Amino acid sequence: MNKGQITQVMGPVVDVLFEGDYLPLIKEALIVQLNGEPLVMEVAQHMGNRVVRCIVLDSSEGLSKGMEVEATGDYIKVPVGNSTLGRMFNVVGDVI
Repeated sequence: MNKGQITQVMGPVVDVLFEGDYLPLIKEALIVQLNGEPLVMEVAQHMGNRVVRCIVLDSSEGLSKGMEVEATGDYIKVPVGNSTLGRMFNVVGDVI
């Protein structure tokens, strides 16, 4: 997997810098380990200079500058239903 680093956290919005030739696609899932648990972010925008802006699909509490992020290479998969974040962000995904 390709790795990046958090450069800025603004609530549920996170900027991630990738080095080298790799830049994840819009709607690609990124993973950051937070307290030993994977936290999923969705790439929302290419900011330029190898930076992508992401939306955290859970609480962003505990995220900080310098944390390592892994690009999954896959589009985001969010459970879709009446009580999920997928509905709030109007994400299309598998119905569970």
